[in-house]
Amino acid sequence: MLAAHYCHPMTFEASLGESVRTLQALSTIRPAIDAAGQLILDTLRHDRKLLICGNGGSAAEAGHFSTELVGRYQKNRAALPALALSADGSLLTCIGNDYGYEHVFSRQIAGLAHPGDLVVVLTSSGNSANILSALHEAKNQGLKSIAFLGRGGGKAKGLATVDLIIPSESGAACQEAHLFLIHHFCELIDAEFA
Repeated sequence: MLAAHYCHPMTFEASLGESVRTLQALSTIRPAIDAAGQLILDTLRHDRKLLICGNGGSAAEAGHFSTELVGRYQKNRAALPALALSADGSLLTCIGNDYGYEHVFSRQIAGLAHPGDLVVVLTSSGNSANILSALHEAKNQGLKSIAFLGRGGGKAKGLATVDLIIPSESGAACQEAHLFLIHHFCELIDAEFA
């Protein structure tokens, strides 16, 4: 039997403090937030789509973002074009099996993107091979991109048109801030399109 390595969890107060500090620190990246919001609005104004991707919890946030656009956020408005590239299990396993997991998003961008579309990636580490490949494919196709990052940005830093580098070393706090920003962008979208 393997010896279990037990790590004491962070207290509720410490976790809450980290999350609050991280959200408050978003004001330090406000120019990048505003630039990302403009990119999103410009893309949707021109009837182009968002291609959104991430792994694990970030894949869930990619799905969350796309559902807020195609479905709705708070106000009734026309459906807006967005795809979560992690949503099709058959396609992910096909590409992963035939080409390698690092290509599961870039291959979809190659097949689905049109000029003027916007690639949006979410990663708290910035080091996932499939996210780096997605950003390179966006650049190869002349597409603009937004990278929701954390922990200094990792290898993805500087590859996107706009980097949203959350000022925190906590992966959980970075994901919470990513979701906050998704909702902020949805507020802008509702104000523009509702």
